[in-house]
Amino acid sequence: MSGQGKWSVRRLALLLYPFAMAAVAINLFMLGLMGQAIGLTALSPVQALVIAVPLGIPATIAAGRWVRGLMDEAD
Repeated sequence: MSGQGKWSVRRLALLLYPFAMAAVAINLFMLGLMGQAIGLTALSPVQALVIAVPLGIPATIAAGRWVRGLMDEAD
């Protein structure tokens, strides 16, 4: 592809953020449900979403790097 039209990790991360943040929220919610087995209170879906907003950033960066690597490998 000679460098033209390559998607940067930042651009991929912007595209993937809603999906990565939602995945983090789902995992946090499920972790909260499993925490009830040891006496913790469960997270509500809204609490999981609020916590997932900042935690989704590192997950998105990791996903962007992974996808960029796959794209480079495919070239």
